[in-house]
Amino acid sequence: MPTKLEIVSPEKLLLSRPVDMVVIPASEGDMGVLEGHSPMIVMLRGGTIDLYDGDKVTEQLFVDGGFAEITQERCTVLANKAIPLAEVNKAEATRLLTEAEAAYEAADKRDIAAEDSALDAIQSARAMVEAAG
Repeated sequence: MPTKLEIVSPEKLLLSRPVDMVVIPASEGDMGVLEGHSPMIVMLRGGTIDLYDGDKVTEQLFVDGGFAEITQERCTVLANKAIPLAEVNKAEATRLLTEAEAAYEAADKRDIAAEDSALDAIQSARAMVEAAG
């Protein structure tokens, strides 16, 4: 039986369809979700979401981080940005990485939240550069 996958941004529902499996870029490593998965909420890092029909990847999307709520019937991804992998532009990703590295250098290292946010932006931009490669 398929799992229902929903990908939501702050503005709208981006995707809603059944998949045999979805692999998400969880903060602790890539995570496969099938129907009947144990319920959980996980943080996502920047990376690629792979949608499977049978044993084949049928679609890939890049997300810049966020959260996923997993139940036995569905996987809901909450991300600020989710774009088809084919639309990821290497020049744009490289520009974002340069900006993120500059923001990290300028961040007040005594402000742990600001430093963590800057490091997350660097990780997401690096993942985007890699996905565009």
